[in-house]
Amino acid sequence: MKRSPFKLTAIFCAAVLLTACATPESQQNSTVSAETVATSTQQAAPLVERVTLAEGLYQVAFSARHNTVYVAAAGNFEEGSPPSAIYFLDPQTLAVKGHLPLERKAFALTLDDAADRLYVGNAVDSSITVIDTAKKTVLNTVQLAKKVKRIGPNGKEMELYTHYPRELVLDKKHNRLFAPGLWFQDSVLYVISLDTMKVEKEIPGFGYVARGAALNEADNQLYVSNFQGQVFTVDTGSLAVTQKAEVAADQLINLEFDSSQRRLLATDVGDERTNTMRKNAGKLEYRIRGEGNRVVVIDPVSAQVEHSIPTGKAPLDLLLDEKRQRLYVTTRGAGTVEVYDNKTRQQLHSIELPAHPNSLALDPNTGDVYATIKNGEDAAKGTKEGLVRLRF
Repeated sequence: MKRSPFKLTAIFCAAVLLTACATPESQQNSTVSAETVATSTQQAAPLVERVTLAEGLYQVAFSARHNTVYVAAAGNFEEGSPPSAIYFLDPQTLAVKGHLPLERKAFALTLDDAADRLYVGNAVDSSITVIDTAKKTVLNTVQLAKKVKRIGPNGKEMELYTHYPRELVLDKKHNRLFAPGLWFQDSVLYVISLDTMKVEKEIPGFGYVARGAALNEADNQLYVSNFQGQVFTVDTGSLAVTQKAEVAADQLINLEFDSSQRRLLATDVGDERTNTMRKNAGKLEYRIRGEGNRVVVIDPVSAQVEHSIPTGKAPLDLLLDEKRQRLYVTTRGAGTVEVYDNKTRQQLHSIELPAHPNSLALDPNTGDVYATIKNGEDAAKGTKEGLVRLRF
């Protein structure tokens, strides 16, 4: 039985809390606008350039090898809509150099630049599309989960995938790709062998809505977070779960590992709907540990929250520029990209980029940062969403 696009959107948004499954902006040709945006500090304001691109923008990746910014465009969920695609942009001009249509909707991106591989998470299809970035062709699709009849977040029996992947983490040392597969009662971790391009192992036990993942390559550790205040440590060699830690935070949606300070950074969303869903769909009796709307700095060994950095409402993605010691955070609710000094934890900039900044990518050579911008709920049907470049 075919599920309607409306139901698919609702289920997917509920399952992965991508509140950005919202209405897209008006169809128009891609245009670039540039402006200097005033910020709340005395720091020199960055130059902000913005381009309208396509419907349903999600994650973004930068390739030094091909001098390209890759943007995942899922499109919309209506019958007859344009296909999902990966867009190729010039990093300097933000001009579109081309695009690759996909059969499955694109959300997450992870780039192996040296190997000319772009891994695309197809969350609603519980799969990963593999792209050759040199030839700009699709090589393979890795199916992660099967469909089963189960009770959905609406309380009704539906045909759904057992788990839905959100983040993809590349482990070059072990030639693997890690993908947390979320669900309400028992999330899993998918381990994909890049030698065989098949699921090597499915590790259970990751709790309510496993969302974030970050690699500590030097210590052979992968950290996985969920929406019940837990952080798991996985040995990337043996694939054993070596630690399950309770953290003084609640909705750890995205993770970054700071290799210089050996600390785990996490956005703690603070979304009330998630707390309600944790009880109703997750069937958990849970005591709230914080107020959210912050970045927490965690010692991954002791699981202690050492610092709590207040942010705008509903922080989502975070990106660490270790070379320049800048921490970037998108806040969906506040409509800003916030920049912090990673050593002092002090805010350097709060850049207004309405409606909803989503995902971040870095050009490590120039320090330029790219961010996808989602539309607001009042946007006209069929409109494109945007990408910005921040240049300091």
